[in-house]
Amino acid sequence: MQEVRDLGRKKIGKSIAENVESYMSQNAIVKAKLTSPLMIRTEADTAIVEFPKTLHVDFYDDSTKLESQLFAKYGRYLETEGKVFLKDSVIVFNITGDTLVTNELWWDRDKEIFYTDKRVLIKQPYNQKFIGENGMEADQSFKSWTLFNGSGLRSVPDSTIGTK
Repeated sequence: MQEVRDLGRKKIGKSIAENVESYMSQNAIVKAKLTSPLMIRTEADTAIVEFPKTLHVDFYDDSTKLESQLFAKYGRYLETEGKVFLKDSVIVFNITGDTLVTNELWWDRDKEIFYTDKRVLIKQPYNQKFIGENGMEADQSFKSWTLFNGSGLRSVPDSTIGTK
């Protein structure tokens, strides 16, 4: 009788991969490269891919030129939603030197945006720092971003230099 019951139960499939290097492309153009020492894929009602021992992602523009990079100690990819949840020492930086530091961050693969409702710190060259107490939203290249309940100091060039 137990064998018959077991036939009707859904089985959860689990795959484990080490030293992962994966590429994401859209319309035959490489958009991102992910590396991680460990990946665990669990198949149940929905597929979930976890990166429990850090992950690193390089994001590229349409010419496959590096735009931004992301590091986190933990990541979970929800395949059906196209979203990645990142936590624990999340850092994102772009080629112009802007750096985002937070404890939790979401990346929406389809919308190509980062967002969070947690506190964020954004550092820019020349000791410029901004804080989003209630989070932020940014494009994937991290060239454009909006802070929620934000504050910070920005250096402004002296307008009197070179004038008489």
